[in-house]
Amino acid sequence: MKLFLCSLLSLALCATAVADIQAPPASDFGPTRKLGRGLGNIAFGVTEIPYQWAVVNDMEGNAAALSYGLVRGTGRVLARLGYGIYEVALFPFPTHKGGYTPPYRSDIPWINSGYSEFPPELGFETRYNYVRLDPSL
Repeated sequence: MKLFLCSLLSLALCATAVADIQAPPASDFGPTRKLGRGLGNIAFGVTEIPYQWAVVNDMEGNAAALSYGLVRGTGRVLARLGYGIYEVALFPFPTHKGGYTPPYRSDIPWINSGYSEFPPELGFETRYNYVRLDPSL
């Protein structure tokens, strides 16, 4: 009887224990991601020039692309270079708002003026799936 009561009490205590097994919101950003983001901005930030050239060409035409697109792309390259050097130099430390998130404004709410976390992708390779897959495959 004593063993049964001890087992029942143990089961009741274990049943009331609640554990949070979810990762905290900031767990996606850590020092290694910050270092990778900084190295990516340094190495591939130059892709902003052809990307901004194409964006401005689509929105405002050839003359604007040749002048404003080139200037806008060059400015974004220099910004990414500065952010990259900053993040590589300080990657072990939580510098931005006590965490490892990017120090620049995201491009999600600011369509034309923010920065994506990593430099733009050029060419036909992308991580985004824009086409429907053939269901017979």
